[in-house]
Amino acid sequence: MAGDFTAEQKRYLEGFASGFQASRATRGPAPTKDTPIGPDAIHLEAQDRAVARGGKLNDQEKIKREEHPFDAYARLATRAKRNEPPKVADNFRWRYHGLFYVAPTQSSYMCRLRIPNGCLTHWQFTGLADLADRHGGGYLHVTTRANLQIREIEPKNAVAMIEGVQSLGLWTRGAGADNIRNITGTPTAGIDRQELIDTRPLARALHFHILNDRSLFGLPRKFNIAFDGAGCIAVLEDTNDVAFRAVEIVDGHGLEPGIYFRLALGGITGHKDLARETGVIARPDEAIEIADAIVRVFIATGDRVNRAEARLKYVLDRLGFEKFLTLVEERLGRALLRAPAAAIAPRPGFDRHAHIGVHAQKQVEKNWLGVALKLGRLTSDNVRGLANIARAFGDGDIRLTVWQNLLISGVPDSRVDEAVAQIEALGLSTKASPIRAGLVACTGNVGCRFAAADTKRHADEIAAHCEKQIAIDTPINLHLTGCRHSCAQHYIGDIGLIGARVAINDEGDTVEGYHMVVGGGFGAEGAIARELFENVAAEDAPRKVEGILRAYLAHRATAEESFAAFTRRHDLETLKRLFAETEK
Repeated sequence: MAGDFTAEQKRYLEGFASGFQASRATRGPAPTKDTPIGPDAIHLEAQDRAVARGGKLNDQEKIKREEHPFDAYARLATRAKRNEPPKVADNFRWRYHGLFYVAPTQSSYMCRLRIPNGCLTHWQFTGLADLADRHGGGYLHVTTRANLQIREIEPKNAVAMIEGVQSLGLWTRGAGADNIRNITGTPTAGIDRQELIDTRPLARALHFHILNDRSLFGLPRKFNIAFDGAGCIAVLEDTNDVAFRAVEIVDGHGLEPGIYFRLALGGITGHKDLARETGVIARPDEAIEIADAIVRVFIATGDRVNRAEARLKYVLDRLGFEKFLTLVEERLGRALLRAPAAAIAPRPGFDRHAHIGVHAQKQVEKNWLGVALKLGRLTSDNVRGLANIARAFGDGDIRLTVWQNLLISGVPDSRVDEAVAQIEALGLSTKASPIRAGLVACTGNVGCRFAAADTKRHADEIAAHCEKQIAIDTPINLHLTGCRHSCAQHYIGDIGLIGARVAINDEGDTVEGYHMVVGGGFGAEGAIARELFENVAAEDAPRKVEGILRAYLAHRATAEESFAAFTRRHDLETLKRLFAETEK
C-alpha cells in the first residue's frame, strides 16, 4: 500500500523516537501548564518561590505578572489617540517604554532615554530638540546618569515621542521601572590622556545585550551599571549596583600583567552605601558576561515582596559577598579571578573641574570643551546651537556627563576661541565658579511628585548668594535632592541637601526646606555624608551654606585640604560649633 513505510523509513522513525526519549530524559519532565516557560520564566519562578515561602508579592510584581509591560504597547497607542492619562497599573508599565506620568505635579509625561556612555551625534541631538518642540515642553534635562529627559509630553504625544526617539537611532526601552538603567562610562572615553581603557565599546555592548534579551527586564527593582576607564572625569561608578573600575595589574603576582576591571558591588547612596570592593578582577572581554551573570543571580535572589529592600545591596547584606559571588561563579561555570591589592597599580586621580572648560585631548592639537549648563537644563535652541558647534568645530559628537553638563570633543587648537565664542553667543559658557561647577540638583517638585522642595530654583539661589558673599578657591560639590530617592545623590556631596517640609508654627504649617549633610565623597575620597542640620527652611539655606563654607576656609589645615578631609577631621558637635561661629 502507498501508506506503508519502507524499512529505511522505519529505521529513521525508530531512531528519531529513541533520540526524542533520550532528550526528554536529559531535560527532565515536560513542562506542565503551570510551569513558567519563555524569557519571563526566570522572573515568574522567582515570584513563585517568594509566594511558596509565605510572602505576598508587592503591587509592582503583581502588575508585571498580570501583563508584561512590553505586551501592552497597543493599549498605550490607543490611550494616546484618546489623549488619556494612564491608569495606575499602566503608569508603572509605561515606564518600561521610558514614559513617566508625573501627575499631580504636571498632567504630562516625562520621557527618559537610554544613551550608552552618554555619547550621541550632533544630528541625534538636533533631532531630540525637534521632538521636544513638537511633542514636549521645548527643553531637555541632562541627568545624573549622563542621560537626557524630555518633559511636558501630553498623553496624545506619548507614542509619537517614543517612536520619534527610535527613528533617531536612540532608545527609551527599559529606561524606567524595574530594569537595568542607562549604562554609564567615562565621558572622555577615547580622548582622555590618562585613561586606561576606552569604555564606549563596553557600554554599547552591554546596552545592546540588554535590549535584545527580554529576560533581562522585570528585575526585583532598578539596577545601575557603570564602567570607569580611569579618565580624569569621575563616572561615580561607586554609586552603582555594579561598578567596573579599570586598573592596571602589575607583574609579579601570578597574574598576567595588563588592564583589567576591578569589580565592586552594591552601591546605592540613597540607602547610604557605596559599592564595595569584591577582590574580583575581570578582563575587558569578560565584563559583559560577568555583568549578565550578576544580574541573573539578582533576578533569582532579589526580594519580590518588600520593595523597600529589593535592591542588590540587600541581597548582599542577606547572603554575604562570598555567597553571592559563588552563585555568580555557578552561573558562569568557572571561578572568578581575584587579585591582591598589591597587584594593582595606583590609579590616576580625578580632575574635579575637567567637565568644565577647555582641555587637551590625547589626539594631537585637539580639545574637548566642557559646557556649563544651568542645572542640566537646555532649551531646544541651545541644543540645536550646540549641535551645530559640534558639527562645525568638533568631531560631531556630544558627550553627556553625570555632572549634568556636556562636552564637545575634537575641537582643533586653532578653532577653540571661535567655538567658545559661539557657545557664549548661545547664552552658555565654558566657565563656572567652583560652586557652580559642582552644583547638582534633581528635578524637584516642579516636575516630580515625590520631591518636597523646588531643588533647581533653590540650588540656583544658594549658588548666586555664595558667589557674592564668599570666594571659594577649591572645587565644592553641592547636591540638592528632593526626596529619599536621592536622584541628585546628596550623600556623596561635600554638602548635600535633601528636601523636607519644615514646620514654622505649632498649627502644623510648613514651608519647603532641607536636611543638610556634609563630608560625602566619591572615588579615593568615597564616603557617605553625615547629617549636620535638620529642618532648614529653604529661604535660610543660602546663608547656612555660606556659613559652612566660611568655617571651612577659616579652619582648614592647609590651603590644599579638601572640604571632605576637613569635615572628617572633626566630630559633628565640633563642626556645628565651628559653623555656628561663622553665623554670629
